[in-house]
Amino acid sequence: MNRKNFLKLSSLGLTALSFKLKPLPTAAKKPIVISTWDSGMAVNAEAWKILSTNGKSIDAVEKGANQIEDTINCCVGLGGYPDRDGKVTLDACIMDEHSNCGAVAAIEQIKHPVSVARKVMEKTPHILLVGDGAQQFAIENGFPKEPAVLSDEAKDAYKKWLEKSEYKPIINIENKKQNGPFAPHFFDDGSVNHDTMGLLAIDNHGDLSGAVTTSGMAFKVHGRVGDSPLIGAGLFVDNAVGAATSSGLGEEVIRICGTHLVVEFMRQGYHPEMACKKAVERIVNRDRKKAKEIQVGFIAINKKGEYGAYSILKGFVYSVKSNDENQIHKSKYLLEA
Repeated sequence: MNRKNFLKLSSLGLTALSFKLKPLPTAAKKPIVISTWDSGMAVNAEAWKILSTNGKSIDAVEKGANQIEDTINCCVGLGGYPDRDGKVTLDACIMDEHSNCGAVAAIEQIKHPVSVARKVMEKTPHILLVGDGAQQFAIENGFPKEPAVLSDEAKDAYKKWLEKSEYKPIINIENKKQNGPFAPHFFDDGSVNHDTMGLLAIDNHGDLSGAVTTSGMAFKVHGRVGDSPLIGAGLFVDNAVGAATSSGLGEEVIRICGTHLVVEFMRQGYHPEMACKKAVERIVNRDRKKAKEIQVGFIAINKKGEYGAYSILKGFVYSVKSNDENQIHKSKYLLEA
């Protein structure tokens, strides 16, 4: 290859790279909050009460997460799906613009695990507390013990699951049985999906924060912890770059340190949507055949207020609230099931 041809090829490579890094048309003026799933609309509305009055992003994401923890539902909070022993265990984490973070995992009988996570962040030298220790810490800090009261959907699903006691989740079942474009993620025949509430916010000061809360995978082995309370897996915030959160099969997110990876791609100059896509590709490329049987979705926002999402399979949606919009978006996806 002579020098002329080499320079020609190099030029083409740079052109392709600049095209790859070209921003996509998904940006909003500060403040903005984005969250996983269509249930994020109510979560965003609560967070917006703080963001719209010049409040801090860390307060916004905590209160947004509290909203869904207060709701009797199958996927988050004390009404969520139990593990295979019938116990509801909750996971949550929170992270602010200074890289302060806190988390709890496998905590029982505490209504607002994300607020306990914030106490861990603010009052201890630690990041993650688990199980009985997390519950003890919560009680010592004024959080009352409350019994888990399963939602009707979770109660019926668990009863049906006990008939065979097999864990064979049907990924994206909402696409197979939905009655509308954004159907719920649970059904009355005992077949269930799992999802997580993750939200990210940027406030009027330009500061980013994020939070995650979940009851975890339905009918999991008691003590199982997914990606949701793990900083760098289910949530990561770098105030100089952006933030990301995830939903789906947590084990796959953990294997690639998913949200940290998304933020690192944004650091390289990728738009949030492309950063999410590249993280999804990392999962899929490891085992493409297996990837068609699982679901993972990422959402991300950068320092400019640009946002985006990507998932392995069709069915992942996310919610956005800013001064310019208040709506649900369908995520782009990589594979056809």
